[in-house]
Amino acid sequence: MSKLAQLRAQRDAVAKKAHDLNNKYPADQRMPAAEASQLDGYLAEIEKIDEDIAREQRIAQLAGDNPDAQHDAAMQAAYRGGVRDADESAALRAMLAGGLSALSAEQRSAMNARVNHDIRAAMSTTTGSEGGYTVATEFNKTLIQAMKAAFSVRSVASGIQTSTGAQMLFPTADSTSEEGEIVGQSVGAGSGDTGFGQASMDVYKYSSKAIALPFELIQDSMFNIEAYIQNLLQLRIGRIQNRHHTVGTGNAQPRGIVTASGAGKVGATGQAGTVTYDDLVDLEHSVDPYYRATAKWMMHDDTLKVLRKLKDGNGRPIFVPGYEQGNPGGAPDRLMGREIIINQHMPVMAANAKSILFGDFSKYLIRDVMDLTLFRMTDSKYTEKGQVGFLAFQRSGANMVDVGGAIKYYQNSAT
Repeated sequence: MSKLAQLRAQRDAVAKKAHDLNNKYPADQRMPAAEASQLDGYLAEIEKIDEDIAREQRIAQLAGDNPDAQHDAAMQAAYRGGVRDADESAALRAMLAGGLSALSAEQRSAMNARVNHDIRAAMSTTTGSEGGYTVATEFNKTLIQAMKAAFSVRSVASGIQTSTGAQMLFPTADSTSEEGEIVGQSVGAGSGDTGFGQASMDVYKYSSKAIALPFELIQDSMFNIEAYIQNLLQLRIGRIQNRHHTVGTGNAQPRGIVTASGAGKVGATGQAGTVTYDDLVDLEHSVDPYYRATAKWMMHDDTLKVLRKLKDGNGRPIFVPGYEQGNPGGAPDRLMGREIIINQHMPVMAANAKSILFGDFSKYLIRDVMDLTLFRMTDSKYTEKGQVGFLAFQRSGANMVDVGGAIKYYQNSAT
């Protein structure tokens, strides 16, 4: 068992003890001092284990925006990745390794039919730059699933795929305060028209930035070039999209979930870097009960660190650690009984920061246009260095399609 697996198993065991002890007494009953102290000890131990897990993950996986770490992570995935059997994936691997000229007549014919004869002249195999390839549907679906698993907003938002990038306008309405009436016999019904608005779902062209790969690796039969490209596309495109899905301004980029949300609670003076239990209760109840049935929390990991130390009026921690097969992988961590989504693009606690979101995140919609397009480049810029270049584009947009207050934010005080 790896050190990381040992740490997760250790966390699992301690978290179960904390969970069982926390549930031993009703919510309205104060926990005896001795057991409250024991619970604090469990939580402190879990926090220490979490620090050790985070350290191991930084060593073994990607660290921030470090290009070398990105490359190392992708290389590891490529050498341990399996070979796909699908015909479309085989065609993609052939194109990545040898260009469009490496496609068989059957593969070329199939791809021409799949994209409705929209393989452009830029794909000519007689030019130095071999042009674009609309990637296999299987690859695109796998990439989207990987981004959902790795990036917070996609994991909880709703998603659609469209065949064109034409502007889409979604009707919006706030009917949370509307209700019917009682009418007498032969008395006409009153009118109560709903006021509709529109939310625009524009799309933007995202680039992976150029990816250079030595041709020695491409020639290596042990090297899974498809896994390498997929891993880097997930990291590069997924990261910038998650940033925009979180704090995008809506001006020449998607309107982020923080930008689109309404104010639920503003901290009192002196809470520029803190939040209270009462603030969280107020934030929770600022969201209509209709949306609270499936509501979750979203915050930066540094914000969660602050919340882990808060207790309710009976001296109990409001944060409950997850367990069962470790976390991630088992029961999620919970705050006041609701799941917590960690999003590292959320603002951290600071003056005026909108640091905590609460609500139904399915009301945020992400739109992807068709499949990702991948270019293979063999011009002199790369050939002189013994490399082959790859560059991917994906058209995507996002916006809130609900104006009824499905998601609200907590904002730290100005001072």
